Amino acid sequence: MHKEFLMGNAAIALGAVAAGVNVVAGYPGTPSTEVLETVAKNNDGSVYVEWSVNEKAALEVAAGASYAGARTLVTMKQVGLNVASDPLMSLAYVGVKGGMVILSADDPGPISSQTEQDTRTFAKFAKIPVFDPSSPEEAYDMMEEAYRVSEKWSTPVLFRPTTRVCHGCASVPVKAEYDKHVPDGFKKDTMRWVIFPRTSYLNHCKIEERNPQIGEAPLISLQAAEKRASAHQASAMPTPRKHFQAESMRNASS
Repeated sequence: MHKEFLMGNAAIALGAVAAGVNVVAGYPGTPSTEVLETVAKNNDGSVYVEWSVNEKAALEVAAGASYAGARTLVTMKQVGLNVASDPLMSLAYVGVKGGMVILSADDPGPISSQTEQDTRTFAKFAKIPVFDPSSPEEAYDMMEEAYRVSEKWSTPVLFRPTTRVCHGCASVPVKAEYDKHVPDGFKKDTMRWVIFPRTSYLNHCKIEERNPQIGEAPLISLQAAEKRASAHQASAMPTPRKHFQAESMRNASS
């Protein structure tokens, strides 16, 4: 583990690479664009990366790969999720095999967008988990966690950084070695991959049962962030003697 000074989008991209992402597809739009670009720049040839013709196509490319067991990342800005909403709603019911993270970068303000829409509302609408990082460091840690949750519960997950997380910079602890995820291929299963009405009904019941369990499960990334915050506070906190000396000097000068 070493530290790098990274933009939030770069931290997200490196977090995905560290988690063993196999396929990255997206459509450019501020504040999300640098995520895919950073993956491409740090690609050793093992990751398939493409700019798709639109967000819907990007999500469908990733869905096909995820059905075959690949870990996938889809990138777009918040208004792009409107374009991708058709396959998103179906995927919520069909589910995935390889972990799928759908990054939808929100733009409160707005700074570079037509709307201020909140991706968390889409997550509630589709009934899928959403990760909401508050810093580049947290975004890096959360990527690995997002894939773990996606594969454990066979569901796509939304990842919702905001402009200030995407374009803010921080010193981020980065893994020296990356995980390598090898997809095991597509296995035909009509009852799972073909969303007949009866299958949809059964899957809806499973979603309603599973979501409270996901909400109550501890997050490894959150625990790591809390440890870092505690360590930072401990290192920044003055010893009682130094604090007393500082107070004495202030009293003497007054």
